[in-house]
Amino acid sequence: MGEYVELSKRVLEYAGGLPLALKVLGSFLIGRSADLWRSVLERLKKDPSNKIMSILQISFEGLQDSEKKIFLDVACFFKWKNRDGVTKILEGCGFSPVIGIEVLIEKSLLTVDGRNILHMHDLLQELGQLIVTRQSPKEPGKRSRIWREEEVCQVLTNNTGSEVVEGIMVDDYFFRGNDVHLSAKAFSLMTNLRLLKISNVQLPEGLEYLSNELRLLDWHRYPLKSLPSNLQLDKTVDFKMCYSRIEELWKGIKPLNMLRVLKLSHSENLIKTPDFTEVPNLEEFDLEGCTKLREIHPSLMLHKKLILLNLKGCTSLTTLPGEIFMESLKTLVLSGCSKLKKFPDIVMRSMGDLTELFLDGTSIAEVPSSTELLTRLELLNLNDCRSLVRLPSSINGLKSLKTLNLSGCFKLENVPETLGQVESLEKLDISVTARRQPPSSIFLMKNLKELSCRGCKGSPSSASWFLRFPINLMRWSSDPVALSLPSSLSSLCSLTKLDISDCNLGEGAIPSSIGDLCSLEELCLSGNNFFTLPASIYRLSNLQHIRLEECKMLQNLPRLPASIHSISLGGCVSLETLSDVLNLNEHQLPDFHLPCVDCLKLAGNYDLALALLKEFIKSSKRHRRGFSIIVPGSEIPEWFEYQNNEGSSITISTPPKTYKNNKLVGYAMCCVFHVPKYSLPFYIRPLPYPVHDLCGRPTDGFGYGILFRKQFGQAVSNHLWLYYLNREELWQYII
Repeated sequence: MGEYVELSKRVLEYAGGLPLALKVLGSFLIGRSADLWRSVLERLKKDPSNKIMSILQISFEGLQDSEKKIFLDVACFFKWKNRDGVTKILEGCGFSPVIGIEVLIEKSLLTVDGRNILHMHDLLQELGQLIVTRQSPKEPGKRSRIWREEEVCQVLTNNTGSEVVEGIMVDDYFFRGNDVHLSAKAFSLMTNLRLLKISNVQLPEGLEYLSNELRLLDWHRYPLKSLPSNLQLDKTVDFKMCYSRIEELWKGIKPLNMLRVLKLSHSENLIKTPDFTEVPNLEEFDLEGCTKLREIHPSLMLHKKLILLNLKGCTSLTTLPGEIFMESLKTLVLSGCSKLKKFPDIVMRSMGDLTELFLDGTSIAEVPSSTELLTRLELLNLNDCRSLVRLPSSINGLKSLKTLNLSGCFKLENVPETLGQVESLEKLDISVTARRQPPSSIFLMKNLKELSCRGCKGSPSSASWFLRFPINLMRWSSDPVALSLPSSLSSLCSLTKLDISDCNLGEGAIPSSIGDLCSLEELCLSGNNFFTLPASIYRLSNLQHIRLEECKMLQNLPRLPASIHSISLGGCVSLETLSDVLNLNEHQLPDFHLPCVDCLKLAGNYDLALALLKEFIKSSKRHRRGFSIIVPGSEIPEWFEYQNNEGSSITISTPPKTYKNNKLVGYAMCCVFHVPKYSLPFYIRPLPYPVHDLCGRPTDGFGYGILFRKQFGQAVSNHLWLYYLNREELWQYII
């Protein structure tokens, strides 16, 4: 034991305390004999000029051949890539990557983060790339791996590759905007090429040859209509030709047992898919944006291992083959297939694993009743299905459904009462549907977390609908064309977000039982016609955001709970005061935002805005980070030390981080701004309407932003923005 203690001291002395050197060298020496320890230390003494690289080199040389190849592939090509995807490709190369990657992790040559992404220290990556470069210092075409743009161009344009080359990979953006013309024989000598990833190159003479050893073929914007006639893809695992000009992949039946990923997204000349009868292991097929695709080969709909099928935006697709039996399929995307009018019937166990079904933007008129067989379905997206007229009453058979989006289904009149029996449902969006009133059963759903009825207003389509509603649950608004809410909302005990914006809600339409929504965090009430809000809102102890934009009749606000984080009041033209809305001394959250854009009658609340800012600063403790308020106004308070009334910028000096003055709690900023009446707004998800964006951002891009609707500027143009950051928050980003 004493001998190892002395050797350990020598190792520590040699490594100079560098953590990476200690970690890698320790992983290599652990469990080895003292003689080997001495041998390693003697060898390291011979190259004192580059201690760390010598240490790393020894660790590399201790690997098995397959582990060395994996290490070099990651160093040159796969750093920052998903472990599972890399594993599948390297399995196809015969490198046994499952155990190989584990060995590299144990030896501290690789790490994997929580998102399953491969990481490698920059020095280790430099070592791996240096090992490859030493294979042929002056001729990159004689190296096993090529990854630098200029060297890839040199090899492919001058046809200087050789059988030594195993991989050529550059990121998509390298060739973007460049006019790179390749020789037809560029790949003719690279018979052992197994990894190819290039983009944006031209082949004026066509393409004569590609290696039959390819495991990865990723050619972004492939310029030809077809692949080389002699190309064999029987070893290919990952095939990607996005934004290509390809018209047909292959004719007839091809045995492609290794193929797992096939991506042809935005290949706008592709007309049909090939026969997949002998492509048994395909797991992912992406055809998004193939706008001329008209025909899906029936063999695809019978595939047993396909997990993801993406046909988003295939606008020429009118039908799917009549029979579907895809027992492993988990995600089916038909979003934006605007000519697709019918979704096929489901056969028992034909899609038993399906968890996500995207039919948004299609022209389907009804959802088949057989969808009840999709017992594992968690997400059903029918957003913007403008031809959809009915849902099956058997929708309660979807026992696993968590998300249902029916927004924008303008012809949909029946949302079945049986929907309330789907106990797993957590998110429901029935915004802007023909069915103006939601089914009463949804107000009894104890597990529902998000409910959006935005834009649901107008009279029911038939008198019979009234008869189906339990009278004791409803308290009708005096406005006959408004959304009607039940008098009791207490059953929605899990609800965290409620959006009843633009529902024509008048005075008294919001029941006092809204205060019973004990889990509510976000309440959207914009675009309604009430004068006041129920005082019971104060009981919403978890409420953080309340949106009241364009509530033009709103005259005052009740006291809001201490949990509130932001109050959006843009366009509340009748609102006269903000006093007694909340007590900032009780305020629990570190931030507070109060944008009051175009609130005409708040122009006289200039002093109140300053008082709120001062109160926030006064009550500010360590956990208080930021405050933001916008009110009509054009005068910057005199107590702001730095002012500029002519230009649009101010430079201030901030004290160093070691500044000990405890009186400095943060930085208050102020500006007067004006947005022209006809300035162009933009859309930002998840908001359904266009907005303007006003941001305060230090140099690192951090900061608070204020979004307000496009109507801004139509009434009052000058606004005052008061903005505060505590010193720790600001220093974190700019010092």
